[in-house]
Amino acid sequence: MQILKNKTAIITGAGSGIGRAISLLYAAEGARLVITDIDEKGGNETAAEISKKGGEAVFVLADMAKADDSKKVVDQAIKKFGALHIAVNNAGIAGPLKPIGEYPIDGWDKVISINLSGVFYGMRYQIPAMLASGGGSIVNIASILGKVATKNAGAYVAAKHGVVGLTETAALDYAEQKIRVNAVGPGYIVTPMLTKNLDEATLKAIAGLHPMGRLGVSEEVAELCLWLNSDKASFVTGAYYNVDGGYLAQ
Repeated sequence: MQILKNKTAIITGAGSGIGRAISLLYAAEGARLVITDIDEKGGNETAAEISKKGGEAVFVLADMAKADDSKKVVDQAIKKFGALHIAVNNAGIAGPLKPIGEYPIDGWDKVISINLSGVFYGMRYQIPAMLASGGGSIVNIASILGKVATKNAGAYVAAKHGVVGLTETAALDYAEQKIRVNAVGPGYIVTPMLTKNLDEATLKAIAGLHPMGRLGVSEEVAELCLWLNSDKASFVTGAYYNVDGGYLAQ
């Protein structure tokens, strides 16, 4: 049985990596998808792969750092499918690596605008649409760095900590109105954001930071998100779940 059958979902950052894995899994579970990315080629490839497998998806070119784009995506979901039940706010960037005293101002602004403000903009328009649809479930993709820090990543760490706090607040705001809001904290996952920026030796060293001795894969994150967005997690809201090979247990 498809556990998301007849549900409409928005997935941001769906052009590759975790967002693509979530989109493919949700489509396989019966969801009708509105997927977004600033990467038009990647977004269209994800939509085409879903269609090829018999799923239903529409791609919307959108920048989650812009509030108007978040509204446009929600409007498209309502126009195309008549309702909104699920959202995964996944779009994000890594940003510069510099100590705080040297951190580039434009880099800070960009990371915060996409990784934190983008999640707020998403929920700002997703929640009213979900209320009109009788309720819903939101998963915000945070990070292990939403709970701990690492050197030289001040903007990313601050944004992901903010995502966790924003998630908890939204969960409390709408707990009585049939909207659940949860956060997922991936460890280091094999995605283009990681593999394009780091060499093999660095990737091996990062894998060694996880007690399981390896990096995660996008499909492992997608499975956790699926559970949280499904009715199987009907009493779960305001929670943060890490999927990190034991990283945060150290």
